[in-house]
Amino acid sequence: MLDSGTVVGVVGAGAMGSGIAQIAAVAGHRVFLADADAGAVSRARATIGKALAREIEKGRLPAGGDTSTLGRITFVTASGPDELHPLVDCGLVIEAIVERLDAKKALFAALEPIVSDECVLATNTSSLAIAAIGAGCRRPSRVLGVHFFNPAPVMPLVEIVPSLATETEVTSAVRALVDTWRKTTVIASDTPGFIVNRVARPYYGEAIRMYEEGVADIATIDWALKTAGGFRMGPFELMDFIGHDVNFAVTRSVFEGTWFDPRYRPSVTQQRLVEAGWLGRKSGRGFYDYTPDAPQPAPTEDAALAEHIFDRTLALLVNEAIDAVLMRVASPQDVELAMTKGVNYPRGLLAWGDEVGLTRILSRLDALHAEYGEDRYRPSALLRRLVRDGRSLLT
Repeated sequence: MLDSGTVVGVVGAGAMGSGIAQIAAVAGHRVFLADADAGAVSRARATIGKALAREIEKGRLPAGGDTSTLGRITFVTASGPDELHPLVDCGLVIEAIVERLDAKKALFAALEPIVSDECVLATNTSSLAIAAIGAGCRRPSRVLGVHFFNPAPVMPLVEIVPSLATETEVTSAVRALVDTWRKTTVIASDTPGFIVNRVARPYYGEAIRMYEEGVADIATIDWALKTAGGFRMGPFELMDFIGHDVNFAVTRSVFEGTWFDPRYRPSVTQQRLVEAGWLGRKSGRGFYDYTPDAPQPAPTEDAALAEHIFDRTLALLVNEAIDAVLMRVASPQDVELAMTKGVNYPRGLLAWGDEVGLTRILSRLDALHAEYGEDRYRPSALLRRLVRDGRSLLT
């Protein structure tokens, strides 16, 4: 169904779409990269060219590989549906356009009369329902999610997300193809946030909550989770890196998509950053100030405080990973892969919970739940069963 000879289309020439086009071209595919904005198409060509040149410098592409790879990509300015016809021979089209349901449905509706009935239509959405996107198509059975992480050429994880209507053969074929692109694929159910954006919510949300309560300042919380937990970036650094417009939107999407489950409630503190235009690194200001010569806050290096911050955060993360298994978001193995390959956690959360002790995790959550009286801290029913039975999800 899909193989090395498949022509790949990518619609949306922003950072994500350009990265996906680069991956497919490096893998040997003929690629069409389309966007309505001629400027975006031009920037994508330059960005991919520079990225490929760096790959040669680092020895990951042979000399001349940049020219041959770039030559496999056809750049298309498609300001309207009628100008998508260059994608007629594609066997797989991945959209990476604006994160709006109406826009994605309209794009797929425009593509369906152009491509063959066998062409797979994939969405790179990080937060919208695949079923809702596919519902606007004549053949929703060929629609699924193929969620890359930014930057796509660097990050190894891809979440493959079939909807209720997606044919099993389509899911298998797309997963097999993306595996040949040297990516780590996991299967996620069509639920809010899929795996990574659902399970990772406490890393951001609980950090903000502790800051709001005055448990510690921003720099100290970041220092604590890097020092005691071994995370590569603290939560505030990471939110600034992702961009608060993006991170807040995902949190709100998961919150609304789970019918306002308190575990995913967005923060007014982050909302205010978005409203002020303090979006993080890209705007020069977020939780930290990135303007030239701006003073950087120093953490309070208190080991006991660091352990408290880490224990509280880890308890929520492990609980969320276990609950994702309970709710059949993904298998235990795919949850572990997703969190280590998708957000570079030091270890899988299920294994981490086993190492720390699920009894300790449950006790911490019960204490927080009793203290706050909020469902935000409710332990997963599966966590209680595992503690009761002395079991692990990984054995």
